[in-house]
Amino acid sequence: MRAPRFLLPAVLALAALQSNPLRAADVPPRTTMHATAHRDGIAVQQYWVSEKLDGVRGRWDGKHLWTRGGHRINAPAWFTRGWPTVQMDGELWMGRRQFERTSAVVRTARPDDADWRDMRFMVFDLPTHPGRFESRLVALRRAVQTGGIAWLRAVPQVRVADARALEQLLDEVEARDGEGLMLHHRDSIYRNGRSELLLKYKRHDDAEARVVAHLPGKGKYKGMTGSLLVERADGIRFRLGSGLSDAQRAKPPPIGAWVTYRYDGFTSKGLPRFARFLRVRHGWTPKAPE
Repeated sequence: MRAPRFLLPAVLALAALQSNPLRAADVPPRTTMHATAHRDGIAVQQYWVSEKLDGVRGRWDGKHLWTRGGHRINAPAWFTRGWPTVQMDGELWMGRRQFERTSAVVRTARPDDADWRDMRFMVFDLPTHPGRFESRLVALRRAVQTGGIAWLRAVPQVRVADARALEQLLDEVEARDGEGLMLHHRDSIYRNGRSELLLKYKRHDDAEARVVAHLPGKGKYKGMTGSLLVERADGIRFRLGSGLSDAQRAKPPPIGAWVTYRYDGFTSKGLPRFARFLRVRHGWTPKAPE
């Protein structure tokens, strides 16, 4: 007996799912909450504050780890053994100033145990928990502590009394080579997309640009890359030289790669001021204009 014509798409989709080695449980989580920039005048007493970790965003669906872009992370089986079945949002982190190494380990198809021994999954939220952030934080800490797994940790969250205390905390984080702060409003609900109740606070801005050329170095950098010619999504081009290590000058990010750079405002011509290379942005492409 043939299925009615109007049911064929559903039948074909079901057949494809049944024949696909990726089961329904292997579909990456779709909900991810993103931060907006900190703004002056907020009631900081209503926020939980944590360090902004410079790692790779990860999502645990109860069985598998995923990147924010929806790619399965091939972590060793022992790394996630005994983790709670609740979904967790966090950061795969190997320490401050270790982003490049962390990214390389996460992207490796065949995980190396020695590398993963230095990895931690720092959990900062529970995406499917229906409560407000303070309730989620209590549940998060309980879920992480229950297993007693050394590399599965809750991101430390604190409260501050006022804006001056927030500035002091940011000073302390930056003095330890930290990137900045994250602020979760105590009453925020986890939702898809950008949230005005989840804030990031850094003294430097950062953005992405695509490498379009390698410009030759001079003096001690002769024979190596002196700077990268990069192009923003809006077509504006500028150079990135500061921030490149000697190893990166000898083997620069390939043409077409997207990189993240730090800057302090803009010049009168609209170019990023004091632009400094930070890292290659693997697997990133600009969003289409709305």
